[in-house]
Amino acid sequence: MHVLILGGTTEGRRLAELLDGATGVRVTSSLAGRVASPRMPVGDVRIGGFGGVQGLTEWLRTHLVDVLIDATHPFAETISFHAAEAAAAAHVPLLALRRPGWVPSEGDNWHMADSLGEAALLLPRLGRRIFLTTGRLGLSAFAGPGTEELWFLVRTVDPPEDGQPTPARMELLLDRGPFCLEGEREVLHRHRIDVVVTKDSGGTATAPKLTAAREAGLPVVVVRRPPVPDGVRVCASPEAAAEAVRAL
Repeated sequence: MHVLILGGTTEGRRLAELLDGATGVRVTSSLAGRVASPRMPVGDVRIGGFGGVQGLTEWLRTHLVDVLIDATHPFAETISFHAAEAAAAAHVPLLALRRPGWVPSEGDNWHMADSLGEAALLLPRLGRRIFLTTGRLGLSAFAGPGTEELWFLVRTVDPPEDGQPTPARMELLLDRGPFCLEGEREVLHRHRIDVVVTKDSGGTATAPKLTAAREAGLPVVVVRRPPVPDGVRVCASPEAAAEAVRAL
């Protein structure tokens, strides 16, 4: 059985570990290549895009893939829908591996948004010093009208690309999770943060910032994750996905 994992996430790497070396199973992990130095999973690895739905469909057919697993980031909406279309065209079973989203706790002051643009519109009434943890690809949403007076601490793995629109007043913090609670407390205190912005990525690697914000009484703007394509079976853990593959 040839399993193709569309990954790059912690869960994708864990799933590759669970399947690699299993009797009768060959694993290939595909990374988008958006991070300069990605953490590599075990097994075979390919890096780069497929060229849309048609390219992915051809790859599934040419490489005789038996199961496709979408273990991409919960906000990698485009590739998830491409995966659903390609799997249907190639008649390959598709599973989506999605870590559960975050749930607010008592004392949280969350403000939900459906997009990065909507999140940016909420900021002027919430504070002036923003801890932005939504990644480098969506920075242009915070570079538009209404954000000129805001200051952003932008935490990202890699710096923005040359020519990419970014907030007018910004400091970069290049770092990669997992993050600890004490470290997140220090970031909020040292930079005098009064608003945190995050995507509902779920998981534990970046969750400590939510606890630190709760302790400090800070508002948190949380961007809702996009839906999984209709009809796709969702597994909440690498272990559940591995069991589903074995069942197939």
